[in-house]
Amino acid sequence: MFGKPQWFKRRKYGGWGLSPATWQGWVYIGVFLIPFAIFQAFPIWSDSLRIGVTIGWIALLLIDVLHIMMVLKNDERETKIEALAERNAAWAMVAAIVVGLLYQIIKSGFSQTVEIDWFLVITLFAGVIVKGISNVVYERKSL
Repeated sequence: MFGKPQWFKRRKYGGWGLSPATWQGWVYIGVFLIPFAIFQAFPIWSDSLRIGVTIGWIALLLIDVLHIMMVLKNDERETKIEALAERNAAWAMVAAIVVGLLYQIIKSGFSQTVEIDWFLVITLFAGVIVKGISNVVYERKSL
């Protein structure tokens, strides 16, 4: 769409997404963020217009960034490293959610009330379902 994959590299050390690799990548970020920040800084627009523009702006940026990420070329080693890093991050997140739920369950037991964040429970079950479906699909494919 607007950005080009050669302007970016995959983000390795600070989360997910892209990092600018060239000056054009930095200009791309500025072209997206500066007008948006200026628009948000002026209180002359109604709240509904501000919300609509914000949703549209974020949707446009997400679509463009996802497109860049899908066509960004990685060699075999980078792909393997990223897969291992994603696996390790997923395990760390699962462990944090489980510890948080255990804390909530123990705290609920002491206070004799049910105070569990069901969103965390749903998140864990969603992970289990996605993993199961992925295993079925990938076992049927020749990798």
